[in-house]
Amino acid sequence: MTDNKKSLLDLPAWREKSLAAWRAATDLATSSMTLPKAFSPLVKVLVSSEPITQEVLTHELDCLFDTLYEHPLSEHSRLLTAYLRRNRIIPNEESTENLIRFLVKQTIQRSPVDIPDVVVDEFWQFFQELIESPELKGVVELNLDLVRAVLRSYEGLLVDIINKIKSLRKVNQTTFSDIIQKVRVLRGDIQILKRQIKAIRYIRPYFLTDPKDFRTQAEIVARMVREFGPLFIKMAQVAAANADFLPEEIARELQVFQEDVEPMTPDEVRQAFIEEFGEGPQAFYFGFDVEKPIKSGSIGSVYFAKKPIVRGGKEELVQVVVKVARHNLEREFAMGNLAIELMLISSQYWAPHSKLRPFLSAMSEQIKEFTRGFEQELDFLHEANIQQRFYERSQQSQVWSVPRLYGASGRIIEMEYVSGAKTIPQAIKCVERARRRRFQRQLAENFLFTMLEHLLVYQEFHGDLHPGNVMISGDGRLYLIDWGNAVDMRGKWSLIARYLRAVMIGDFDTLAQILVDMSTHPETNQQKIDEIRAGLQETLEKKNVHPLGRDFAIVLFREGQEGLRRRFQAALHLMSNTYQLGLTIKSDYLHLSRSLFAMAGTFNALYKDISGWTMASDALVNVGLFPIRYAWQRATAFQIESAPEPVNLLQARRKQLAYG
Repeated sequence: MTDNKKSLLDLPAWREKSLAAWRAATDLATSSMTLPKAFSPLVKVLVSSEPITQEVLTHELDCLFDTLYEHPLSEHSRLLTAYLRRNRIIPNEESTENLIRFLVKQTIQRSPVDIPDVVVDEFWQFFQELIESPELKGVVELNLDLVRAVLRSYEGLLVDIINKIKSLRKVNQTTFSDIIQKVRVLRGDIQILKRQIKAIRYIRPYFLTDPKDFRTQAEIVARMVREFGPLFIKMAQVAAANADFLPEEIARELQVFQEDVEPMTPDEVRQAFIEEFGEGPQAFYFGFDVEKPIKSGSIGSVYFAKKPIVRGGKEELVQVVVKVARHNLEREFAMGNLAIELMLISSQYWAPHSKLRPFLSAMSEQIKEFTRGFEQELDFLHEANIQQRFYERSQQSQVWSVPRLYGASGRIIEMEYVSGAKTIPQAIKCVERARRRRFQRQLAENFLFTMLEHLLVYQEFHGDLHPGNVMISGDGRLYLIDWGNAVDMRGKWSLIARYLRAVMIGDFDTLAQILVDMSTHPETNQQKIDEIRAGLQETLEKKNVHPLGRDFAIVLFREGQEGLRRRFQAALHLMSNTYQLGLTIKSDYLHLSRSLFAMAGTFNALYKDISGWTMASDALVNVGLFPIRYAWQRATAFQIESAPEPVNLLQARRKQLAYG
């Protein structure tokens, strides 16, 4: 009797569960039946005879994936994933926090210097401040994220292929070949992506090494960078600009990437000329040895050769430097971005945590924006324009110069050979010890003057002036090379000055507006400026940075040197907090900091074995004397021998073929 009563009492609960299950099954069936309608707009765009744009394809794909995300199957997947995580069958938030603790412990153990507890506590406070996310994604949603990320990276290529297919009835065999070439690009991308993902495997053996075995760690890092390819090599060059903050062994390995990397193969060099001009280098130069590059970098390799040029109405044979770009660099960079994005998305499975989701998403966008600044270095015509502009400016200088440009195409650039020029370490080493210290300080004075002239007068400067890109001629003149990237300061001075001033005085309103102006989507971010302002205010208050009023002088005096240091640290901390605020800073501002660090690293390298006090005092004196020295240089300016007008090599070759 008791059992019957119990079953009767449970009957409503069973009925409710049955109805809930029935409703879920009905919703799933109904949604699955209507799912083909979600594909309908995309199919209509694809089958229409009109060409499509990338914006249209992006919109239709976004609408399709929004529908897929809302499908009941995604909800069931989320519930199932949550159940598995609660029961520790798959990684969960607790395992992620343990992983973070392991990484922090490894970092502390491997640090060449002792890390104070206050720094560790600050990191955990920063970790806890990461924005909360509604809840973790399910496995189906993560797979949708992966698919959407891959499709997004190929949207431009897909639009090209789709439009080619749509016009098949009108095109000739050339277009068919073009389509086949696009398919080959896809196949090549798979090989690139496999190599890059394989390179990331070095992370595991890195953490298995002894925490203080920096030599082994350096070798592992170098192998990973070389195997990943050009994108990681560029990042290694950026890291090498801050080598003073790294263990000596790792710094030494990274500095190698500033001076030389694995050269192009002879076949790759010949293929570059054939793709550009239809013939090998022997058709254009004398003594071009494809097996003996004088230097190699992430973008290409450099060779000596001789070429006849017309100067003053007479033809003469001159020695030139020929720079050849590597093959498929655009795809290397694109696949590098995709590999990093896939790794970050996948991390939501093996290290799920609600607080990490917005942080990793913002980091992914910021990495893509950062690498966008490297992409302009891939076009040698763009580099030639920058080099020619600075060459003309150098005509008025007595301390710095730029190799004169003879010609360029998309993948080939040829320029003046500077006889006897050496790198900074080579030039310093060649000077006898008794005169070396004075020679180094003179080079540093000239280098600082050059940078101030570029910054203050031209408001444009070399985007990657690490020590490997500064050559010293026999008479001590600075030759600046590798002009693939330049930073334009016009329109940035006031924004940067306002930012530093706003941090110093704790002006939350101005800070929020400046970060919005620096972001990639200022219109969208303007709508959440109140949220950004509140986040900045909270961060500054936790940093004990309070707004300054009319009594600012008294407050700063009371805070002393420690207060100034705290306010400058807050400036750096706020830039890193953009991940939390959902902001992506424009690549211009990121590469501005990268360029300044590179120049600072070069200036520091010129003072090798000289005290920091001497370097600081020299810098202050030379900055103060810059206006006088610059005025004297302009008053005594002279013209360097005029150079032949640079030509577009590809256009010149086409004209030559046209006239037989």
